[in-house]
Amino acid sequence: MHASTIRQFIVDEFLPDVAVEQLEGDLDLIASGVIDSLGLLKLIAWIENHFQIAVDVTEMTPGNFSSVGAICSFLDRVRPLETT
Repeated sequence: MHASTIRQFIVDEFLPDVAVEQLEGDLDLIASGVIDSLGLLKLIAWIENHFQIAVDVTEMTPGNFSSVGAICSFLDRVRPLETT
């Protein structure tokens, strides 16, 4: 659901030579060196702005932002599905 948007941001900001579809959902972005500590802060700021949420300091753990899949899981926890 959010994966394609997150993938696009990561590729645009951190992996300009990689096609969006090449970025695996389970790639550890931190361990692989794609995102460093400053990149993590940039990613969190973008998530807050794009998804209109406030990420609590206690939620700013590498586990919540280590991969596209982890970010999607985090968003699912903090943004319950809206019903129409």
